[in-house]
Amino acid sequence: MEPWPARAKRWASARAGALRSRRGGLWVALLLLVAVLLGVLVFLASQFEEARDRAALERDATALASDIRAQLMRNVQTLQALHSSVPLAEDWEAPAGELMVAHRELVRLAWRSNGYRLLAERDSPYLASPNDATERTERPLPEVRQACDNARRLAGPAFSSSHVWLTDEGRGPALMAMCLPIGRAELRNGFLVASYSLAGVLSEFASKDLLRGRALSFYEADGKPLAALGQTPAGSKTMAVRVLLDLPGHTLNLWLQAPLRPLGLFPNVLTAVVGLLSLALLLVLALLGRDMRLRQRAELEVAEALAFRKAMENSLVTGLRARDMAGRISYANPAFCRMVGYSAEELIGSGLPAPWWPLERADEYRQHHDKLMAGQAAPREGHEWVFQRRDGTRFPVLVVEAPLIDAQGAQTGHLGAVLDITEQRRIEDQSRASLDRLQATARLTTVGEMASLLSHELNQPLAAIASYASGALNLLDDPPSDLSLAELRQAVQRIGEQAERAGRVIKSVADFVRRREHSREALAPSDLLEGVAPLIGLQAKKLGIRVQIDMAPGLPQLRCDRTLIEQVLINLARNGMQAMPEGDPDVASGLRVLRIEVSEISASATAPRGGVAFSVTDHGEGLSEAVQARLFTPFFTTKPEGMGLGLSLCRTVIEQHGGTLNFEPAQPRGTVFRFTLAGEAVHELGTDSALSSAP
Repeated sequence: MEPWPARAKRWASARAGALRSRRGGLWVALLLLVAVLLGVLVFLASQFEEARDRAALERDATALASDIRAQLMRNVQTLQALHSSVPLAEDWEAPAGELMVAHRELVRLAWRSNGYRLLAERDSPYLASPNDATERTERPLPEVRQACDNARRLAGPAFSSSHVWLTDEGRGPALMAMCLPIGRAELRNGFLVASYSLAGVLSEFASKDLLRGRALSFYEADGKPLAALGQTPAGSKTMAVRVLLDLPGHTLNLWLQAPLRPLGLFPNVLTAVVGLLSLALLLVLALLGRDMRLRQRAELEVAEALAFRKAMENSLVTGLRARDMAGRISYANPAFCRMVGYSAEELIGSGLPAPWWPLERADEYRQHHDKLMAGQAAPREGHEWVFQRRDGTRFPVLVVEAPLIDAQGAQTGHLGAVLDITEQRRIEDQSRASLDRLQATARLTTVGEMASLLSHELNQPLAAIASYASGALNLLDDPPSDLSLAELRQAVQRIGEQAERAGRVIKSVADFVRRREHSREALAPSDLLEGVAPLIGLQAKKLGIRVQIDMAPGLPQLRCDRTLIEQVLINLARNGMQAMPEGDPDVASGLRVLRIEVSEISASATAPRGGVAFSVTDHGEGLSEAVQARLFTPFFTTKPEGMGLGLSLCRTVIEQHGGTLNFEPAQPRGTVFRFTLAGEAVHELGTDSALSSAP
């Protein structure tokens, strides 16, 4: 019995041999696979080269066929020009002979009548004349007759099948006839028959550069050779391609033959490269394994990022929708779907008009979309639109468009952010209503302060009315002998004037206090000042202040809300008068004077049509820096009885009209408040005016 150590050693040796045999078998299998791979690659490389050569040969054959056909069609134009320049048969042979000399591919030109009777002919000077000329003179060949019949039917050139040129020496070259109707369609005067030598066509029309070391041949459809040009090297394997030369009335087979090229350097280099690649295969596999682990990690991170972004998009209250360059929806987030009442599946892929567009505004929205796609609309600029939900309800939105740019920097569409501004509009309406109420309150407060002034102002016309009425009654009760109707008319006229004066004062206050809807109308600046002059005059008389109004001539009309602008003028005038202390006259005039100036401003970028500037100047103590910083702040006032809303409301009104309200120190002291309004195209016809009221 064999001892254990020997058995263990033999078993280990057998196991190691089995492992080496298995490893060797794997290496042999790997080498065989590499050898087969190399052989297959060399074979495929040779096939690739052959296919590449065949493709190049087919391109050259196609180019040759195209050149030959183009030359034949160009000859048709030349033959048409020949008949146009020589319309008579007796003058035709000389220019036809010159044409035959210039075109070696032509062997005969014949002019035949509509009944195929020969009127004139001319043979090529480069070939022997045929031995059957008489027969062809009386009866054209069937091929020629068939071509002429086709030409008559097509009203254009037609080519015949091939036939043989028979000479005295025997069988001549293969020919092909072209029959061309001459004359107008309603007045045909025969056919022009041109016989081509197929060998001459190859010789004259084929490119010599493409035929180096190659053979070009014409074959009939049944495989019969007709003509050949060039030849391939003797004893070499050739490659042939066939293309069709499609002519009106007939089709020829054009064969191009070229010698097969020996295998180049490419297969040998490929074998070496494949060997190196086989050695690098294991390294590549290791790198691919590492790359796969990194890619899996990156894909996990990208998936998490996409999920996070998707969660953010789904939680947005702002609607997002993306459109491609054709206007089709490519993405819509849940917020946008909830806004319009459609699901994402219904929206994606839909085009224009969009289902959420109101029908009556579809054309307007489409024009804006076309401008946006053409790059004529400013990107990232918000526009307010009205959208329609699926149930028909409408709501205002603010849409901001931005271009979508891909990783290559090309624009692929637009992304729109849609914000439902229904609540914002509701708040704005409430704020506007509150502002209207504040303005009405301010007007009522102003009128309350003027109530005592109105009673004083109305006493004068009422007293005058009573006096004129008493005098008229006295004249009527005890008329003097010299009483005339003119005196009574004058008394009654004075009563009417004073009543009209009192009515104007009451009406100006009523118009100022009346709360109404805002409506803008075209007004002259003088109309605005005339409307507020009585109210300003009342305050000025009470305070002993003179109001001086200077108005420039030719001012443009204004489109504004009359009541609001009059309120601004009254507020600024009252503030100016209250800012001037009593007993502190102006240095220049010696009086307390409030100056109101109206002037024209020239056109600019902010005011294309120009406008009008109103200035209210006082000579009070001026404004401190602390007051200037908070002057337009609501509810800020320097008056014990003031509400702090006057200047704030004035600025809001002027800005709503597209103007500006500001202030600056006056010289030598005081303050100037100035506001501007945009003008209309029509100018006011007027002159300088100075309306003043003195104490």
